[in-house]
Amino acid sequence: MPQPFAIAIHGGAGTILKHQMSEELKLFILEDLKKSVLAGHSILKMGGNSLNAVVEAVKVLEDSSNFNAGKGSVLTNKATVEMDASVMCGKAMTAGAVAGVRHIKNPVMLAKDVMQNSDHVLLIGEGAEEFAFENNYKYTEEEYFHTERRHKQLQYLKEKGLFTFSECEYPDDNKYGTVGAVALDQNGNLAAATSTGGVANKKYGRVGDSALIGSGTVAENGNVAVSATGMGEIFIRKMVAGDVAARMRYLGEDVHTASKTIIQGDLKTIGGEGGLIAIDAFGDICFAMNSSGMYRASIDVKGDLNVKVYADD
Repeated sequence: MPQPFAIAIHGGAGTILKHQMSEELKLFILEDLKKSVLAGHSILKMGGNSLNAVVEAVKVLEDSSNFNAGKGSVLTNKATVEMDASVMCGKAMTAGAVAGVRHIKNPVMLAKDVMQNSDHVLLIGEGAEEFAFENNYKYTEEEYFHTERRHKQLQYLKEKGLFTFSECEYPDDNKYGTVGAVALDQNGNLAAATSTGGVANKKYGRVGDSALIGSGTVAENGNVAVSATGMGEIFIRKMVAGDVAARMRYLGEDVHTASKTIIQGDLKTIGGEGGLIAIDAFGDICFAMNSSGMYRASIDVKGDLNVKVYADD
């Protein structure tokens, strides 16, 4: 009997305003989300593993300028990019992550190589890039990542003295722009991947939850895979992804109850906005958010495709 397989992806959660979202921009975003989830699902459909599926799905979003990861990353206070990413494979609970990389086109790929080709879990900054170049990664000039939108956003935030998102001229400037994917493959293996450019106008080598296993990313066979998106500092404090997994493991909660308890309850109590995607060992998919929207898409165990933007979709 065929084993179930499924995948879900996200492109960030937060305040996504309908009245500022043009139909043209919405169509571009929906197309990117669809392309991402289909890229991952095609691997699962052919019997491929969940790790490769989530990495390929995230790469699509990193290559798009519509999301805060890879090409569309927000800019630091010094007008540079500092990108973070992590992956986790549920079979042996192996993981890899990078933080503060500036010249790597697809940080999620580097996180995967840290997991598979090093003795470590997390590499940062120059060291992460040294490892990358030793493993035949091409040096990518920072200009590749810069977009007019992000330059305008940085200028606005500097003028206002802000370090995080605030409404400008785009419908999702107050959105936490992490991207991520979770998947279950035909062998019952769970995996998760998360990637981000961080928060705009950040200083001092700030790192959020996306690079931290147990906060932004987790995968555990027989239980759940999670990728989170939101206010990184608070997601770290609440250990969001790991907390979902723990509630399911120790309390026996289903993926929907565990996810919504964290996102709608405990996280909100300490001022955290955002959301997460999760998939359990049977392929049941959950999207949980306490914000007005989350860019998201999924292909469930029945093969049904869903692509959505707003919380009430």
